[in-house]
Amino acid sequence: MRKYSFLLIALLFGTATFAQNILTYINTANDFFDQLEQGNFTAAQDFFDASVKDKVPPATLQKIWTQLQAELGKFESVEGAQNKAQDDYQIVILKCKFTKDTQAFQFVFNKAQKLVGFFILPKQADVAYKLPIYADPSRYTEKLINLPSGSHTLPAMLTLPKDSIKVPIVVLVHGSGPADMDESIGAQKPFKDIAVGLASKGIASIRYVKRTVLYPHEFDSVFTAKQEVIDDALAVIHYAKQVAEADSNQIYLFGHSLGGMLAPRIATLAPDLKGIILAAAPARKLEDISIDQNNYFYKLGNDTTKAGKVALEQAIKELNFAKTITASSLPADSIVLGLPAAYWADLNAMDQVAIAKKLKQRIFIIQGGNDFQVSTQDYNLWVSALKGKKNVDEKLYPMLNHLLEFVSEKGTTKQYQEPNHVDQPLIDDMVGWILMK
Repeated sequence: MRKYSFLLIALLFGTATFAQNILTYINTANDFFDQLEQGNFTAAQDFFDASVKDKVPPATLQKIWTQLQAELGKFESVEGAQNKAQDDYQIVILKCKFTKDTQAFQFVFNKAQKLVGFFILPKQADVAYKLPIYADPSRYTEKLINLPSGSHTLPAMLTLPKDSIKVPIVVLVHGSGPADMDESIGAQKPFKDIAVGLASKGIASIRYVKRTVLYPHEFDSVFTAKQEVIDDALAVIHYAKQVAEADSNQIYLFGHSLGGMLAPRIATLAPDLKGIILAAAPARKLEDISIDQNNYFYKLGNDTTKAGKVALEQAIKELNFAKTITASSLPADSIVLGLPAAYWADLNAMDQVAIAKKLKQRIFIIQGGNDFQVSTQDYNLWVSALKGKKNVDEKLYPMLNHLLEFVSEKGTTKQYQEPNHVDQPLIDDMVGWILMK
């Protein structure tokens, strides 16, 4: 579901430019960190502009800071800084040293020198991405295409086995948050791994840049999963039908995390799909998944302080409130946990398991046992609910994580910074399942 990037405030870019004392911004960012480190979360909230301040209450800042310390250790110092002006905003990036690791943070300031954005940046991989051993470039080609979706255009990659004649084709649908076509996370590119792995075995695919990356301004107000995921997934499925080298009767959808959660819903809107693959797909509500994650990191951080416990309880309280939101309980544009009420109401009203029960298309459920983001509890719910349906297959991979990579333990998002690839046995199983027809 979540990637290693906490987006607290969406960036809103204006039209004019300005230049001010850069040192002032860097010092302000440093002061913000000092308040977090000292536990002055109300004072830290005061650094934000009034237009976004209510979206980052002290309890949220405390929760994030507690989780960061659990993963990175105690904050020590700022080791480097850089900046750039972008329209009406000044962007400052600080490289910070913690006792366990270093981490880069991005601050966005408006003309009034108030924060309107705060990001924890994904780390740059220390080594360049290398193809997995199961990729055979002599057996496939990749073509960058511009894919139409309503009034939008999405850059996408069409990966085709060489000499393709009516081959199966898979549409890859991302998890939550902004994502490029490879679903890059830290040092990982799971969608690229899957695409080249499938193509090396005779199966085509399309992967695309998620709309939230290209058109972030459209997500400043009311939106739901329809705008975030579903509309574009349907457009890509439509495009796949027109690919001359592919078999229009053999189109599959691979949904990862949130994409897997929405895959049954997409399948009802695209009945021509041959099948769907639910990869690390939540069977429960997103809020329940987030509660699990909060509890996991709280225990992992061994935070026995009263403040830590209060922050956890507050986070769970907010998530439980989000579970109660319906289309009529709050104005659609009300912000809850950084998302509009309409978004929560839409997902709360959806029962993806019940939808899957009614599907005629083939379904393959896959899950990693070392996934700390979506647990085997969800996998078991899928399997139990769909038991006995002849169109359903499932497999649990005990040692795989949320990115479907082999790891020795559940661990943390730090795993995503180490070079790794989607596990070859899983690729082979997907190929076997698709070609089984």
